[in-house]
Order: sequence, then C-alpha cells, then structure tokens
Amino acid sequence: MIDIATHEKTTAADAGHGISFGEAFRVWLRVALLSFGGPAGQIAVMHRILVEEKNWISEGRFLHALNYCMLLPGPEAQQLATYIGWLLHRTAGGIMAGGLFILPGIIAIMGLSYIYAAFGKVGVVEALFFGLKAAVLAIVIQAVIRVGKRALRNRVMIALAAIAFVAIFFFNVPFPVIIIAAGLIGYFGARSGRSEFAAVEHGSGKNGAAVDSVFGDELPDHIRPSVPRALKVSAVWLMLWLVPVAALLIAFGEANVFSQIALFFSKMALVTFGGAYAVLAYVAQQAVEHYHWLGPGEMLDGLGMAETTPGPLIMVLQFVGFMAAFRDPGTLSPMLAGTLGGLLATWVTFMPCFLWIFLGAPFVETLRGNKGLAGALGAITAAVVGVILNLSIWFAMHTVFRETWPVRSFGLSFDMPVWSSVDVAALVLAIAAATAIFRFNMGMLTVLAGSCAAGVLLRLAGLI
Repeated sequence: MIDIATHEKTTAADAGHGISFGEAFRVWLRVALLSFGGPAGQIAVMHRILVEEKNWISEGRFLHALNYCMLLPGPEAQQLATYIGWLLHRTAGGIMAGGLFILPGIIAIMGLSYIYAAFGKVGVVEALFFGLKAAVLAIVIQAVIRVGKRALRNRVMIALAAIAFVAIFFFNVPFPVIIIAAGLIGYFGARSGRSEFAAVEHGSGKNGAAVDSVFGDELPDHIRPSVPRALKVSAVWLMLWLVPVAALLIAFGEANVFSQIALFFSKMALVTFGGAYAVLAYVAQQAVEHYHWLGPGEMLDGLGMAETTPGPLIMVLQFVGFMAAFRDPGTLSPMLAGTLGGLLATWVTFMPCFLWIFLGAPFVETLRGNKGLAGALGAITAAVVGVILNLSIWFAMHTVFRETWPVRSFGLSFDMPVWSSVDVAALVLAIAAATAIFRFNMGMLTVLAGSCAAGVLLRLAGLI
C-alpha cells in the first residue's frame, strides 16, 4: 500500500524479472485453487509451482521466507504467499498473492455455512467431503516427502526433524519451544563452522531463479529496509485492523456479538503460533463453553469444512463467526448477520498477517547473508518438517479412523487411533489417491475430482 501511495510501479519491465502482474495473478489464482491439505499441502503446492515449475524464486530464498513465516502468528502458508508476492511486485503483489490465497476459502466456507445454517448436514456435501479428505491425505503425504527431501540435507537436519516430531507428537512440547531450540542449535552450529548448518545457495546468473537473478547482491528500493517506511506500514495496517474493532466497541459495547467476534479473533491473530491446530482447541473451548456460539459437534463440522476446502485451516474461524452472529442477529436477518459475522472474523484474523510481512520482510531480506542466522533458519526448517509430519499424521488419523483415545502417562501426551474404528472406505480411497499420485503421476485436480466422484458414488451405494 505504501509502495502504491508513493507511485512505485509494479510492471514487469520496472521489476526487471519479466514477470507481468497479469501472469502473476493467474499463477497466484492457480495456487489458491490448489491450496488443499493444510500448511503441508499448501507449502508444497507453492514450492512445486513457484520454485520447480516457474523458477520464479530459488530454493534458498523460498526456505528463507518460509522460516520467517513459521516464526509469525497466523497461517504460515498465506504469509509465505504474501511474502513472495511482495518480492515479485511490491506491496500490490503481496496484497494480490495473500488476498487470492484466502479468497476461494472465504467463498467456499461462506457457501457451506449458508447450507449448514439452513439445512444442517447435507448428504451429498458430506459425500464430497469424504472423498476429498481421502485425496487430501495422499497430497499431504506427497507434500511431506517433497519438502523433506529439500530441507533435510544431511544427518543433522534429519535428526532435528525427528526430534521435533517426537517432541510435538508424543510429548506435546509447545511449538515455540521447538522453534527456539532448533534456532539456537542452528545458530551456534553455524558460528562454530559446522558444514551441516551452511546456508543453501540462492542461485544466480543465467540459470538462477527470476527474482534472485535480478536482485543479486543489490536490494531494490522496495526491499531495502527503512524506518520511516516501517512506521508508515505499521500505521496503515494497524488502522485497517483495529479501527473496525474500535468502531464496533464504541457503537455497540462489549456485550454485542459483533464486538465479541472482533475482539476474540483479534486476540487469536496474535497467539496462533504453530498453525491452526495449535490454537483450535482453545477456540473450540471458548466458542462452545464460554460464548455458547456453537455446540461441540458443530466445531468439528466447521473444521471438516476448512480441511476440505482451499485455503488455510484457520478459515474455520469464519464458520465460527458466521454461526455466532447467525444465532444472535439482533435486528438483522440471521443470514445477513451470519454473513457479516463470518467476514468480520476473517478480516480481523488476516489483517495482521499482512502487517507482519510488509513490516518485517525487508529487514529479514537484508539478513540472508548472515551465517549465524542462516544456520538458525536452516535448523528451524528441519524442525518444521517434523512439525508438518505431525500435522500430517493428525490429519491421517482423523481421516482413516473414526475414533481416537488419549494417551496421558509417563510424560506422554498424544492421541492413539482406535484400530477397530478404521474407516475402510476412507482407507481404500486414500490408497487409491496415493497410487494415482505416486505410481501414475496424475495431476492434483484430477485426483481431487476423482475422489469426490468416488465419495458421491459410495454414498449413493449406501457404503458411507
């Protein structure tokens, strides 16, 4: 926004990398429409399209940006899209990439919220979700393999990923603790000269990625950090985020459902470290037990919507906001109130994400050559692979098994699947989707469409 305000142009010629704004729009829309499977799938989709297929950004720069986004509160995949969009086409590019990333999810969750509020669970929609979740499971597994192959460059990185997985899956160690520990190990490892923590090359010259070839060692103006610009960015995005919250509080008071939505989800935007799963338990508890916006089963239904539609899993908060306002509409019609409540929850959840990127990314870019920081971020990347594996297994358990039971003894804290509750149809569909992806190299959209069709056929046959 500041770049636009100061009349900085974002044409392909001005940017120097030859990527037009229109071409970027089409690619970011494609990324958005394929962003299934939570952060693991979404990061893999971006890596495949932007690094491998388009060669717009190098491996090293992609991982550097990902590491920064993993340290932030909020959905890391959406923030990564914003970061790379900003690198390519300044603030306008960041807004486009980050906005498009959540747009399909906003539309899908809103439409499903309408259906849910009006009719409850609908058989055909449930069948579509059933097939879709099985396909997403295969896509998530592919994502872990893709990201792991590139981030786990040596035995030390593999060990860090394994330790991170064991810590978060079996012992429920907080995500920030894992990230801080990995960062310290990487920093001191790099400072001591250990080659395992050396930075990944960013690529340059004729065969380098588009962004890296243009930037080289010289940072363009929009990437060079500036305190005055940082203050302007902070002022603009804080106003966009907090002025609506303050206006609702002044107009309606704290007891109003819209004020409660604005306040509660603004707080969530500040503490969602480690992705959606890290905070959803708290959101569910507050929404069900404190605010009484939802019933216990309805929160799971909302999570099912978010897991099987494009966009970040944190989009489930839009469903929560919708149902909260739908059931306490005041003088508005329930559907209109629900629409406004859902959009309000989305607004206060994602406005801070743009703030973190536009404020911090210029400073992060200047630190790419710092060996200690590079080592720290490399180790964090390895730990993140373990965290993504944890999320993938969580998703797999809740897709293939109908029930889990908690293990809470000898320091352990994890959920074990009830083997007798295996969903045979879901397992068969997941295996079929994995075979299509790994054995026959079929495209993601083909696998998703085929799985959805299979889900509907199973429903019609009375098998699910």
